[in-house]
Amino acid sequence: MKIGYTTGVFDLFHIGHLTLLKNCKGLCDKLIVGVTVDDLVTYKGKRAMIPFEDRIEIVRSCKYVDAAVPQYDMDKLASCKKLGASVLFVGDDWYGTEKWKEYEKEFTKEGIKIVYFPYTKGISSTKITEALKNTRGWVEGDRK
Repeated sequence: MKIGYTTGVFDLFHIGHLTLLKNCKGLCDKLIVGVTVDDLVTYKGKRAMIPFEDRIEIVRSCKYVDAAVPQYDMDKLASCKKLGASVLFVGDDWYGTEKWKEYEKEFTKEGIKIVYFPYTKGISSTKITEALKNTRGWVEGDRK
């Protein structure tokens, strides 16, 4: 059985998230998704608009997802090993960077393949947040 793993914040769940999960599931038998906990979201200097408990339930409810787990840190290799994943799915914005070239070497040593997927053009949680700020006066961190 081929187990795949991917992670994300999945804030303001949108078609790009759905496309990613669908594409991931198409390349593995079991898809496990790490959903970033609220405290870890701050690594990007942001705060999720949707609370973690809601975000993980949304991801867990997606038909392409076999299991959703909390992501407490950025160590994707340790998570893959712990979960028995033989493939890690990530966005192509990391492809070819020095950091990810090194990760590829580490993952290869462990028999784990990294597959890069393109982001859905024209959509992102950041763009949705900006649109909400502009049209509804939302500010990042509002949870009303």
